[in-house]
Amino acid sequence: MPSDDEIVQTAAQAAEGVVFSRYRKSDVRDLDVTVSFEDDVLEVDIYLDVVDEVDADPDQVADDAALAARGAVDDLFA
Repeated sequence: MPSDDEIVQTAAQAAEGVVFSRYRKSDVRDLDVTVSFEDDVLEVDIYLDVVDEVDADPDQVADDAALAARGAVDDLFA
């Protein structure tokens, strides 16, 4: 079984990977990925602020990033 730290780190990396696959780093004004894993419950919260000139919808990207984080953790347990 993976450690809590490994779970949190895997989720955060997956979320950031999605964000930066959709945006250049210069397009992201602020990104905060908060992940917790307590009592076998994974919580992922993503705050994303991007410049106005981007094509991808930041709300959708944040949702996709959270889903990717959960999926990456599921893969750890598979």
